[in-house]
Amino acid sequence: MSVLPAPLSPEPLRTSAAPRVMTPLDHALEWVKAGHKVALATVVGTWGSSPRPAGSFMAISESGRVEGSVSGGCVETDVITTAQTIMEGAGPEVLSYGVSTARAWDVGLACGGKLDVLVEAIKSPACPTGTFPQQILANACTLQAARKGVVLGRTLDGHRHILLSDTLSQSSALPSDVTRCVHASLQHGRSHNVTLADGEDWFLQPLTPAPRLLIVGAVHIAQHLAQMAAMTGLAPLVIDPRTALATPERFPGFVPGETLITEWPDEALEALGVDTMTAIVTLTHDAKLDDPTLEAALRGPAFYIGALGSRKTQASRMERLRESGFSEQDIKRIHGPVGLAIGAVGAEEIALSILAEIVAVRRGAPLAERPGW
Repeated sequence: MSVLPAPLSPEPLRTSAAPRVMTPLDHALEWVKAGHKVALATVVGTWGSSPRPAGSFMAISESGRVEGSVSGGCVETDVITTAQTIMEGAGPEVLSYGVSTARAWDVGLACGGKLDVLVEAIKSPACPTGTFPQQILANACTLQAARKGVVLGRTLDGHRHILLSDTLSQSSALPSDVTRCVHASLQHGRSHNVTLADGEDWFLQPLTPAPRLLIVGAVHIAQHLAQMAAMTGLAPLVIDPRTALATPERFPGFVPGETLITEWPDEALEALGVDTMTAIVTLTHDAKLDDPTLEAALRGPAFYIGALGSRKTQASRMERLRESGFSEQDIKRIHGPVGLAIGAVGAEEIALSILAEIVAVRRGAPLAERPGW
């Protein structure tokens, strides 16, 4: 366990060819660099049917721009009003919302749950009274862009902020109660609240890489799946060595060599660096492309692997993988026939069924184990 140095090494971090998904933190840094006062609102506690999970961010600029959400609309106006006050010089504040609080009569939570929101300003030349260090924000954005997981640790009074990682040397700069939770936060992607013996309250928040979807096969289904994936927060990349199919005309907005890749899929996967926030689906129906892709995918930690094809096609594919030395446990990682059995007809509905299964697997929903085939 270690504390990341600030500033980070001047050597640039290696990044994949994945498209950059702008997070509220990225927007906050962009606004700070433009000379604006900026505040961050973070959900630091939830109870019951809270509309947003702990760790949800909302960035607020003095110019009125807002990115992200802490409640899906229930309390945003109140949070923004408080943020404006904090950007003008007030100290950080934890706002509590729920049916048992006086504030709830004004803004309330329609779901009946409760949540706590920490609001603090970014400390910058434009806002010297801020408590969230600009360098911590910049380092966090750099690490996320490089797809490197990190934990943001903060005290709820806004006095201490630190980035923690499993990859550097052990540090004794933090209480053991805090460091013990860092690995769990990175492993499970969940935030933790820690109260020390002296009463100091810490909030540990994992900043994991943005989820991405590697689509192998620039076919008709891929055109719809790529668009739908982007709408749900996945960063899609389309991979197909057949240059007649993998074209910007067929995939508007995709950049050749970055998000539209015409290399052999197994080579592309190696170059991209598959991680635990990566989903992979093959759509080509061509063993020359699908099989090497699946072999490369099974050697990595992708959270989802899917392959388009009938039961017969799937059986043949599995047999070839067995002959290549993959175990039954390995093969069970492949979802095929791909997608949920919703009776999909046509490319659009098939794409929808695939995306629904990816979401179910990522969220651990029961449908992930019972797709209906």
